[in-house]
Amino acid sequence: MKKGIMVLLLLCCAAVAPAQEAEKVRRIGLAVGYSNILDTYLSPENYTGTEFRFVANNTKQKAGKHWQRLMKHEAYFSVTKNRAKTSSELAGMYRFKYGMLYDLSNIINVKGLRVHAGGHATVNAGFLYNMRNENNPAQGRLGLNIGPIASADYGFTLFGCPFALHYEVSAPLLGLMFSPNYGQSYYEIFTQGNYDHNCVPTTIVSTPSLRQSFTIDFKISKASFFVGYVGDYDQYKVNNLKYHNYTHAGVIGYRY
Repeated sequence: MKKGIMVLLLLCCAAVAPAQEAEKVRRIGLAVGYSNILDTYLSPENYTGTEFRFVANNTKQKAGKHWQRLMKHEAYFSVTKNRAKTSSELAGMYRFKYGMLYDLSNIINVKGLRVHAGGHATVNAGFLYNMRNENNPAQGRLGLNIGPIASADYGFTLFGCPFALHYEVSAPLLGLMFSPNYGQSYYEIFTQGNYDHNCVPTTIVSTPSLRQSFTIDFKISKASFFVGYVGDYDQYKVNNLKYHNYTHAGVIGYRY
């Protein structure tokens, strides 16, 4: 009888005990910076100008678990010109990234430091439009890639105020992308149905790219904000065509 009462009491305590909540961090930011674009399908010239970028980054790690889930949305739009200022290009891109990262904090064991590492899958869809070209004025972008990703967070107090440094880096390793071939028009691809190696498997050799961000979190009253740097070095060489988009931008946003 006593054992039955003890079991009942334990079950009641377990039922009313608060559940451990998952750790969730959301970041929403706007970045403005410099963009350098080359696309030899549209022009042999480099185009430089201003880029505007929206970033939304969500992470979730369940209490007592070692795996962290990352979901990231990015969208940018840029206006660039050639060196002679005689032509402009408009570029836009949406990127969705999903990652799973393992918490290495117990292994590294440094006070205030949290390190995660794992893998990600990223989908890209965008365009590039050359306002001077009459034939083939636009280039479409569509791709999927997987690769490594890592992040680090370091919290500290300065003059009695809490701060946190956040760094994230990722790179494509393997993937698949759409690309016209050298000298091939979109009319040939979509109207005449002339396929010419337009779905291209990619590796880190053909797409040596890197994406990173470094921010510092701080509080104003009870609200949390961040400022920092976004670097996106996207490039590839496929179907005898070269492309790059190098972005250096400052970012400011809200953390909750």
